Amino acid sequence: MAKEAVKKVKLQIPAGKATPAPPVGTVLGPAGINLQDFCTKYNEATREKMGDILPVEISIYDDRSFDFVIKTPPTAFLLKKYAKIQKGSTKGSKEIVATITQAQLTEIAETKLPDLNAYTVEEAKKIVAGTAKNMGIAIEGQE
Repeated sequence: MAKEAVKKVKLQIPAGKATPAPPVGTVLGPAGINLQDFCTKYNEATREKMGDILPVEISIYDDRSFDFVIKTPPTAFLLKKYAKIQKGSTKGSKEIVATITQAQLTEIAETKLPDLNAYTVEEAKKIVAGTAKNMGIAIEGQE
């Protein structure tokens, strides 16, 4: 018989830098799983993406074992990284704070495609472009 998940937890943790301290410890500690074991496995799995913030979905089972699925970095994080800015516009699309190229937009869309509600890269580019617009990031060749 398959194990039944008792609890599902979603966290955003920097790749390769999970520690038993907050926020990981405060969320997973009460669930009774081995924090050091989780941190070691997470850091091992995310070593090549060092520096990125990665969402992780943790399934905790009744025998205190766990599984986790690592998602792609948040769109806003990727946009800020490619645009080389610390934060988006405070006025949304009314204030342009940076510009990215069509090639960068395509690269972000290809990265995000598995986690987006889209079937093609073109659809994913529209979703990413909408996020960029709301953050005040212009895309070359678009109004």
